[in-house]
Parts: sequence; structure tokens; C-alpha cells
Amino acid sequence: MALMTSRFADGLAVGSDLVATAETAVRQALSGLSGPADLLCFFICGDDPDDVCRAGLRAMRMAPRATVLGCSATGVIGDGQGVESTPSVSAWAATLDGARLTTFALDTLRADDRFVVVGLPELHPDDQAAILLADPYSFPTDGFVERSEEVLGDLPLIGGLANAIQGRGAVRLFADGEIYSEGAVGVLLSGPVNVSTVVSQGCRPIGPTMAVTEVEDNLLLELAGQPALARLEEIVSALDEDDRDLVASGLQIGIAMNEYAERHERGDFLIRGVIGIDPEREAVAIGDVVEVGRTVRFQVRDAATADEDLYELLDAHREEFGRVDGALLFSCNGRGSAMFGSADHDAVAVRDTLGPIGVAGFFAAGEVGPVGGHNHVHGFTASVLVFSSGTPADGP
Repeated sequence: MALMTSRFADGLAVGSDLVATAETAVRQALSGLSGPADLLCFFICGDDPDDVCRAGLRAMRMAPRATVLGCSATGVIGDGQGVESTPSVSAWAATLDGARLTTFALDTLRADDRFVVVGLPELHPDDQAAILLADPYSFPTDGFVERSEEVLGDLPLIGGLANAIQGRGAVRLFADGEIYSEGAVGVLLSGPVNVSTVVSQGCRPIGPTMAVTEVEDNLLLELAGQPALARLEEIVSALDEDDRDLVASGLQIGIAMNEYAERHERGDFLIRGVIGIDPEREAVAIGDVVEVGRTVRFQVRDAATADEDLYELLDAHREEFGRVDGALLFSCNGRGSAMFGSADHDAVAVRDTLGPIGVAGFFAAGEVGPVGGHNHVHGFTASVLVFSSGTPADGP
């Protein structure tokens, strides 16, 4: 059953006949609105990309007057639950009175030794945020998002990397009646629409914060004046057995987003993976490039920490923004049952904290969302675009 609201509603259906499944999910979402839909988003998990295309076409035709956006996925979220690796469709519909919605499709052109992204919409002062869905196999999402400030200013990007059960070549993107097998699609939200973002990276700091004192590309050579590997070994040796197991299963590092903060605790960092060590150089390799002088802190991630982090951030958001009407949820495909033992975790957390609102989304191969005022691509993250009551006074 669809969640009944006046302005936002979601739907979910499971079944091998993807066209019929899409009809059911979209009908549920549309019927939950008290007025016509201005924006429809849908997400399709299916075994055959041709079936996914047919289901997407049917979904788009069911809301001919709405702005429509969607993609394929390996799992979908709707009706307060998640469904993984099973033919299914989730849908989300919204009535956004007075908002201006602009769809776009991005592609890349090679220019000399670099790629140039084309297809960006014209920007306006009242732009609030953009939803971005990208094919991870054909679109340079990391580079585009990390450098988005150069062309988009401080416009928040929120969304995820689409995927498909068959992987490369099977990803499908949908926007306003068109089907894309590569690139990226999105919708720019402008005018009187009150949106905000929540990005839960789900990590817990270990050891002290340290300044990077010597670095080469993505190799940390020195931390706080000592060899980086020696610093890491010192931190790990002081941990209990459970935390050592977490280090062994996937150590992370946090890069402080505000160098001027008096303290750097959980949530103050952009999380990146530790991808290896170089014993000869006593260096630690990480999944990003940082400059000398930046503050970093090693991190671990487990289900309990990820659960606590998401609930705390959502609770804080509710206290700051008050009533919430709807949300789009982009959750890493490494979360769900793999992390929590249940595909429903993130969807349940959103409704537990923000209320019985219309929530839908999908399990992404990477999540897009702002941290510290800058857009980034994340892993093992829940990125949420939240729609609240009222009209924003000073932008998002």
C-alpha cells in the first residue's frame, strides 16, 4: 500500500513481470497525492535490461504531465522497506507547488587529455539542489562531483550511481520519456521548494587527530612528524580486540572538513578508504589526495556505529528543520542486509526519526551528497534529500 500524504507519497511492488510491477508501484505513489504529481522518481531492479526499459517506459507514460526521473538498480527502497536483488520497482511522487523543475542529461566529450561534461542546465539564483543519477561505468562521476563547485557553485548535488544485476552495459537511466544507457541524468530543483540534505557516512574515529606533515600523491608519508605507518601501528596496538577486527576488515580515514574547529569528532570528516601500506617507505595509501597541513583521523565502521550515526543525524535534522514531508533515500548497496542483516534498516530509520512520510530510493553503487558544504561521492553512505514544509528564506 502507498503511504498517504498530501504532497509526497511512495509505492513499492515486487514481481517478475516488471511492466506490471512498475504500474503497481507508480500507481501507489500517484494515488497517495492529494493533487497532480509535479515530480515522479522511480527505481527498477530487474534481470533483463530490455525488461527494465519496458518497465521504465510504462512508468514514464503514467505521469505525462510530471517531470520524471529514474534508473535501474540492484535493489530498491519504498513503502518503509528495502528489496535487494529481486525484480521490483519503487516509486516516489511529489506535488511541488510553484517549484521549477529542469531535467538534464549529461555526457562526456574528450578534449585533449581530459573529459568535458556537456548537458548542464542553465543555473539561476533560486536553484536549491540537483538530483543526480549516473552510470558508474561510462560517466566520470567522481571527477565531475569533486569539481562541481567550479561550474555549479555551492549548489548541493544529491543522488547515487545506478547499477544493474547484469552490471556493465545493463544500466539504464530515465528522464522525461527518454532512455539512456550511459552518462548521467538529473533534475534541478528551483524556486519555492524547501530542501536539505543528510549524509551519514557511518564511521567512528579511532586514535587522535593528526596533521599531515609529509605526503606524496595519495601516500601519507608522515603524520604529526612521524612515519604514517608507525602512527597507525601505535593506534591499532592501543585498541581492543573488537576494534582491531574492524581495522582488519576495512580501515578508513577521515579528512577534517573544517580545519578551524576546536575539536574534530564523528561527522566532522570526509571519509575515505585506507587502500594499502608501503612498509619500505612506512607510508599509508588512502583513496584521496590531501595536502600537507590537513587534519586527518583514522576511522572504523560497523553496523552499530552506522546505525547510531544515521539516527543521530536524522534526529538533529528534525530538530533544526521541524516538519518533514518527504524524502529521497540513496543507500549504499554495501549497507542493507550486508551491513545490518536487513534491507529495511535505512528506510525504517528515516521514518522512525522524520515521521510517516513518503520515502523511496535505491541501493546505489556510490552515493552523492554534500559534506562540509562541498559535494562528494561516497561509499557505505546513506544520502538523503529531505523536503520540508514552508519556503526557504536563504536558499538550501
